[in-house]
Amino acid sequence: MNDFTLWDILRNLLLALRWTVALSLIAFVGGGVVGAALLLARLRAGPLLDRAIAGYVQLFQGTPLLMQLFLAYFGIALLGVEVSAWTAAAFALTLYTSAFLTEIWRGCVSAVPKGQWEAGSSLALGFGEQLRHVILPQATRLAIPPTVGFLVQVVKGTALASVIGFVELTKAGSMISNATFRPFAVFGCVALMYFALCFPVSMLARHLERRTHGRRA
Repeated sequence: MNDFTLWDILRNLLLALRWTVALSLIAFVGGGVVGAALLLARLRAGPLLDRAIAGYVQLFQGTPLLMQLFLAYFGIALLGVEVSAWTAAAFALTLYTSAFLTEIWRGCVSAVPKGQWEAGSSLALGFGEQLRHVILPQATRLAIPPTVGFLVQVVKGTALASVIGFVELTKAGSMISNATFRPFAVFGCVALMYFALCFPVSMLARHLERRTHGRRA
């Protein structure tokens, strides 16, 4: 196993990179769906439901993702439900992502001037029509940069899934490092692969933010 070449290391890491990308996309899309549902519920909610959703957001934002992964993997098993590392990681990261996205989007909706709601009401638009035709087009423009930027945090967060045995990029790097006794080369490649994933997304978020500010100006 010590005869691994750099190409062998890269090839095995690239195979694991697929699972990092897949987990990131599942968490981001799933979190977006849950986050959008929570946002809509919060916009129509009474005080009790609003406090419940706010508590949900604070719970997932205020606790370490590592702990959430442990609870999803080991905690659910205590209830007699066996879950795979893949399922637990996807579940925990989806909930974690949803808490952040719903708060990002709520802030963007709140940034739309109150007069826009009043204008919609004056045109006899219902709540759904106000959202669809007046509020969301403006809020979406504000939400795109931070939403895309948050994807970077999701990608990096998948590295923590290695602690419950999910073989993504970081876990694969650890396994290959133990087999080859070349930790610097292996984790140097791991770092470069994360950078190759996250840097373009960060640049896209900055570009979108500049365009958004330019339009508002």
